[in-house]
Amino acid sequence: MTEEIDTTNMAHAADVAPECKNILKVRDDPIPAWFSGGNGKYKLKENTEVSWLSKNEFSNKDLRQRIEPWLTSLFQSEHLSLLAGSGLTHAVHYLAAQKGAAGMGALTLSNHQAVINQAAEKASVAAGRKKGNLEDQLRVANELLRGLEILQKNDEAKALRKELQTGMLAFAQSILASEAGIATSGHEQREHAFNTLVTFLMSFASRTGVRDRLNIFTTNYDRLIEAGAELAGLHLLDRFLGKLMPVFRSSRLDLDMHYNPPGIRGEPRYLEGVARYTKLHGSVDWVQTDKDIRRIGLPFGAASVEPYLQAPGLCGVSAHELMIYPNAAKDRETADYPYVELFRDLAAAVCRPNSTLVTYGYSFGDEHINRVIRDMLTIPSTHLVVISYDDPLGRIMQTYQELGRPSQISLLIGPALADLTMLTEHFLPKPAIDKTTFRMSELLKQRMGTEPQAAKGAALEAGASDGGDLV
Repeated sequence: MTEEIDTTNMAHAADVAPECKNILKVRDDPIPAWFSGGNGKYKLKENTEVSWLSKNEFSNKDLRQRIEPWLTSLFQSEHLSLLAGSGLTHAVHYLAAQKGAAGMGALTLSNHQAVINQAAEKASVAAGRKKGNLEDQLRVANELLRGLEILQKNDEAKALRKELQTGMLAFAQSILASEAGIATSGHEQREHAFNTLVTFLMSFASRTGVRDRLNIFTTNYDRLIEAGAELAGLHLLDRFLGKLMPVFRSSRLDLDMHYNPPGIRGEPRYLEGVARYTKLHGSVDWVQTDKDIRRIGLPFGAASVEPYLQAPGLCGVSAHELMIYPNAAKDRETADYPYVELFRDLAAAVCRPNSTLVTYGYSFGDEHINRVIRDMLTIPSTHLVVISYDDPLGRIMQTYQELGRPSQISLLIGPALADLTMLTEHFLPKPAIDKTTFRMSELLKQRMGTEPQAAKGAALEAGASDGGDLV
C-alpha cells in the first residue's frame, strides 16, 4: 500500500515528480491536480495552478471545503453504489494490526508446474499486472483439470485435483489469516479499526427510505464488510435465502424491509439502514454442494475452514468446492454460475441514469468490471468517484485517460486523501441521516434572506417620514 506510483503507463508521466503521490480532481476541475506533503500541509506540483486556491500551499481545511460538499451531493444521487477492492481490507487490517493483510503464496505442484506458471504469467500480463499470483495459478490449474478430464487422463486429473484441494485450502487459509489478524489484534486498535469501518460504511448507507438502496459490491473473498455491517446495524440484502445454511437463489425478487409506523395501518414505510450486497468473486464461506451453492457458518477469523466442511448437509465436500474461484482478465468465469448472476446485478445497478459509483481500494485490474464502468459512463448523468490509497502500476490513471470522460470522473488518490481514517474524519459525508442540520440551514437561509429586506423596509419608511429621496 505504500509503493511509489509507477507512472510509466501515464500520458503525462514525464511531468510528474516522484514525490507527488496525491491526485485530486473534483467538481469542475478540468485536469487532475498533483500535490505532495503530509501532516496537514501540502504543496502543489510546480507550475500547477487550480481555480480554488490563491496560493501554492494549502491544508486539510482547504481540501475539506473542496471535497466534502461535493461528495455529500454525489452520495444523494438517485442511485448510489460502492465497489470495494482489496484496499479496504488492507486499510482496516493496518489500523488493527499495524501491518498489511496476509499475502498469498505460490501454488506448488508436482506435475505441470512450469506450464501452469507460464499460462498464469501470460494471464497476469493481460490483466495489467507485473507477474502472476496465486489467483492466476488456481484459475489456470482448474482449466487444466477440466482438460485432463475431457482427455480422460484420469490418473493425472486425480493427482492434480488432490493438489488443487491443497492449494484451495491454502488460499482459504490466507483469507482467514487476514480476518484473524483483525479479530485478534489489541482491543483499542481493533475497536478503532472497526469504528472507522462502521463510519465508512454508514457514510454511504445513510440514505432516507424514499431513495434507492445503496448497492455494495466487493471483489474480496473475506467477510470484513459483513462484520462491519453487523456492528453498524446495517441490514445486507443478497441472493442467499435461509437461516441455518442459506442457499443462493438466481430468482432473487426485489425483496426489501419495511415497517408500519405506530397508529398507521396499511401504509408501510421503507426501513432505513438497508443495503444490497454482492460479492462478485465469491466468498470464503460459499460452498458448492450437489446443485446448490450454500453459505456455511464459518466464524470471522476462524483458524481453519476444514472442520466446517464436515457438516452432514454438505455431503463431504472438500476445499476444492469453495466458491472462491479467481477471475482473470478474460471473463470466462463470469459466464458460469453463479458469477453471471452477480455481474448482472452490477450492470443493472450502475448502468442507470442519475447513478453514482464510488470505488475504494479497487485497482481497475478486472477488465469485466471495467467494461461495466465504461458502459455506465456512456450515460451522461452518471458519475464515477475513484478513491485509492495509491496507484503503484499506474492502472487507475491509465484507465482514467482511456475512458475519456473527465467531467464524469472524480479522483481522490494518495495517502492525504484516501487514508481510511483521514477519509472518514474529513472528506466523507456525515454517517447519519441528519435532517436537523438541513432544517437549520434552511432556517438560516430564510433569516439571512428576510433580515436585509426588513432592514431595507425600515430604512425606506424612515426616509419617507423624513421627506428624503427614495432610491
